[in-house]
Amino acid sequence: MSQILNIRRVAGALGAELSGVDLSAALPDETVAAIRQALVEHQVIFFRDQALTPAQQTAFGARFGPLNIHPYVAGMAGQPEVMEIIKEPSDKINFGGGWHSDMSFLETPAIGSILYAVELPEWGGDTLFASQAAAFEALSPGLQKTLEGLNAVHSASREYSAQGHSAQKRGAMKVAEADGYVGEYVHPMVLVHPETGRKALYVNPAFTLRIEGWKTRESKALLDYLFEHCRYEAFTCRFAWRKGSVAFWDNRSVWHFALNDYPGQRRHMRRVTVDPWPTTGKASIAAE
Repeated sequence: MSQILNIRRVAGALGAELSGVDLSAALPDETVAAIRQALVEHQVIFFRDQALTPAQQTAFGARFGPLNIHPYVAGMAGQPEVMEIIKEPSDKINFGGGWHSDMSFLETPAIGSILYAVELPEWGGDTLFASQAAAFEALSPGLQKTLEGLNAVHSASREYSAQGHSAQKRGAMKVAEADGYVGEYVHPMVLVHPETGRKALYVNPAFTLRIEGWKTRESKALLDYLFEHCRYEAFTCRFAWRKGSVAFWDNRSVWHFALNDYPGQRRHMRRVTVDPWPTTGKASIAAE
């Protein structure tokens, strides 16, 4: 029997909170389809008061596509698809502490990420989200047309290098530094969402190196302009976590930023990341 979802929008550009569903249960196809529709429409969706084991979170994520195993961050023993994102009180740098889109540095990037709150600081630790569809739609028609004809080069080489934010040592996370063979992959600078037809910018400060066919110096001015534009407050929403909260966002059209504003406190999250079904081929924007 399908569960009745209640959906409440939380901001103008993106974001909705869903209630009336237990994500630990074996959900019927109709409920999964309704959750997927809410994700596609609102770009990031939130759930409260969930109680998920790693296996249950994995089972839920697998309803939306194959699960990704991160190439640089070690997963849980026996469940490599589950990434434990932990900031210990002694850690100075958090994981995900900058605007980015998960896994855009892969040949076939992930379509979605599902983050579950295990332990939270007394205060702080919110996550910001930014709609790249709203960011694209706010551009002039002339710039939109120009960007639709361009591709960008993405790589993990900068973010996961020895100096990169993501590769910094943390007390409870094993993160490998990217070596010289991480690869560079080309993706359109504007993606057309396969389920809505809505266009979104697809560049981000963490993993986009340059515009294809342009020198890095030539690319910098345009990319810097887009990076500043894409995080404009009107395109964003902010999620205040509670224990048992879940956020599920669409990496094809959403940036996110984990705030590092809780010094001396512990924050423990678990993430599974959803890849496209293999039948979609190489295109990073393809739907299942």
